[in-house]
Amino acid sequence: MSDKNLNGYGALNECGNNAEEKLAEEVEKDFLRRQQERKPLERSWQLNMSFVSGNQYCDIDASGEMFEEDKGYYWQSKRVFNHIAPIIDTRLSKLSRIRPSLTVRAASDDESDRHSAALASNILAAAQEDADLDGVISAATMWSEICGTAFYKTVWNAAGGKAVGVTEDGKKVREGRAEVAAVSPFEIYPYSLAVEALADQPSIIHAKALPVQDIYTMYGVKLEGRDIEEFTLAMNAGSEGQSAGLAGVVGTAGLAGAVGIGAGKSATKRGYELVIERYERPTADMPEGRLTVVAGGRLLYNGELPYKNGEDGAREYPFVKQVALPLAGSFFGASVVDRLIPLQRAFNALKNRKHEFLNRIAMGTVAVEDGSVDIDELAEDGLMPGKIIVYRQGGTPPALMNAGNVPDEFWKEEEALISEFAKIAGTGDLSENADSFSGVTSATGLQLIIDQDDLRLNVTYGGIKRAVKTIGRHILRLYRQFAADLRLMKYAGENNALNLFYFKGSDISSDDVVLEADSDLNMSPAQRRTVIYEILDKGLFSDAEGKISVSAKNKLLELLGYSSLSGERDLGELNRSRAGQENLKMRSEACGVKTYDDHNTHISEHTAFLLTEELAEDAEKRICEHMLIHKNMLKEIENDG
Repeated sequence: MSDKNLNGYGALNECGNNAEEKLAEEVEKDFLRRQQERKPLERSWQLNMSFVSGNQYCDIDASGEMFEEDKGYYWQSKRVFNHIAPIIDTRLSKLSRIRPSLTVRAASDDESDRHSAALASNILAAAQEDADLDGVISAATMWSEICGTAFYKTVWNAAGGKAVGVTEDGKKVREGRAEVAAVSPFEIYPYSLAVEALADQPSIIHAKALPVQDIYTMYGVKLEGRDIEEFTLAMNAGSEGQSAGLAGVVGTAGLAGAVGIGAGKSATKRGYELVIERYERPTADMPEGRLTVVAGGRLLYNGELPYKNGEDGAREYPFVKQVALPLAGSFFGASVVDRLIPLQRAFNALKNRKHEFLNRIAMGTVAVEDGSVDIDELAEDGLMPGKIIVYRQGGTPPALMNAGNVPDEFWKEEEALISEFAKIAGTGDLSENADSFSGVTSATGLQLIIDQDDLRLNVTYGGIKRAVKTIGRHILRLYRQFAADLRLMKYAGENNALNLFYFKGSDISSDDVVLEADSDLNMSPAQRRTVIYEILDKGLFSDAEGKISVSAKNKLLELLGYSSLSGERDLGELNRSRAGQENLKMRSEACGVKTYDDHNTHISEHTAFLLTEELAEDAEKRICEHMLIHKNMLKEIENDG
């Protein structure tokens, strides 16, 4: 995703070409330093990706480069029995249950705060759909599971959203929108690898390869382009247009390049240029922080941080970090693949040696007296059935040596390794180990086993939730900063109904993003249904009269997966919403009463408003007169009845 948000933030500062060149050179040197410091980590990530893809006969040598392992003997088997890939599939499947529903908590019981919080929640719901947040979380989680760390980048794309006009030269003007992208750890270079929190880093570099056409579109600078390795960002030193500062950056040699998940080899991007974005956090000397963008030895942008995405309008990094397994004293986290690689090596070696043993038993090892037979013919055909073997008269005929049976140690070790895979990965599949729990018959006992089965994933669950909450705050703050004009947004509400609403940035007064209660339940659909049925049996969804409200019934049907059956409108919720709008309106003017209003609901909402708000005397008088009309109309209805 291109950061077209910088278009509206001006170009370079007023400085001479010499000063620009010095700043560009300084940024490139800073990038090279960070790249060299992080090189061992990159190689371990590449090794992890290689093992997941099935290329498991490689390692890292003393110089820090990856190499292909050779066979000890030409006849040795080097097959791969990949257990890491299905473990990652299982973990990703379980982690996919976590798709937190974001909502905004009101700053107080004040009606205006509650209204603002409801509006912000609607904006979040619409922005999540526009940004395809579910897909972005899935992509980032894949990176964090394999490499240990992933990042989200939340930006404002001025060229996104609906068209709102046309310029004089015929180009469409769009309203802009917040966008979220999953960023691989290969692209993020912290100032220090020993500082854990992203916000505590003095600066962050985001380096990425972009086509030169995109760079020209965003910054108006034409560059020659070069060949760049996809993940390591290594560049061809002979390419034209390469700056002196980046000449000779990390080279590639066979497997020393990045290893892709699918193909197992790195991909080279041609006609690209490395764009280095250095974000510096606000300091006393730079209260608004600084963003410097360099590519091909040219300074493309130098100015303040573009986004007010921090507390109280402060400018912060547009990044959010997600870690699979935190490491104390390390910016980057660990991956379960790191722990599984030694086990996978042992398993491959065991299986191959066992298969070689089985081959010896099946095919046999032939003992031949020297000079008794034609060795070349025997080596070519072996002792195939029906073969006529001619051997020297008086000599010993060739015979198969007794290879014995496969030792029991092979089978015991294989079972132990398979069990160890599940223990280390934290994904013990109950379906594979059902025999172990055949004696457990109670629902409570089975639920405890299921809970223990997922216990090891709770740390990763928590990392995803924290990241998504921070993304929600960034999205709201971007709309507050850039959505100056009234705009229309839509999202799929309850029962998949299309909800439309108007707002502008100044309407967002609360960004206290929290997770809805059901987002904390790491349960499968079957487990969720069981919990719902138990709550229903205890009557916790029923009102004082023992009835279930329409809103509760619709929510239950949605949670059970039968949202298509929940078509009844909740009149109580509609009346409460209308009463809340009337409360806000009556701060400044009178409001009429409708004959179709639910007077009891309106009276309750207006009374709560009077008890929780500090109102001017004239506003309080208007609300009391309004409530009196409701009470009189209610009496008339009761008398008629």
